[in-house]
Amino acid sequence: MPSLYVEIEIDAPRSAVWQALLNKQDWLRWNTFLYDRDPVQPFEQGKTVWLSLKRVSREEETEFQPTITLLQPEVCLQWLSSAPGFRNEHVFELLDIGKRTKYIHRENFSGPLTRLFFPFIRQDEQQGLRRMAQELKQYVERS
Repeated sequence: MPSLYVEIEIDAPRSAVWQALLNKQDWLRWNTFLYDRDPVQPFEQGKTVWLSLKRVSREEETEFQPTITLLQPEVCLQWLSSAPGFRNEHVFELLDIGKRTKYIHRENFSGPLTRLFFPFIRQDEQQGLRRMAQELKQYVERS
């Protein structure tokens, strides 16, 4: 199963990183990869949210409606989006490392069309994950 992975250490407690990640209404202030399309819909396990992403600046936003599959406060947020023949799972994990937090963001791809789509999005998607991690770090450490 193809996947992408990024991690970064953030000089802030896990609770501060979690707040920034979960407060999608403020994403416009720091996040240039993921965008909230329905600010009144909070992240709730089993619920669907309306998001979009922009892998690179020259690209148009791609809208999607993932279902939240796991929500463990200050530990893990996970969602799954799918289209016929293609599934994409985002996993955000936060780990305590002393007074700092290790932020991990990975994506797992599956389905018969993965072999077709993944080579075209892999590099740009990885770039978007890295950009989001760096932006989250800067935002939380400034706050």
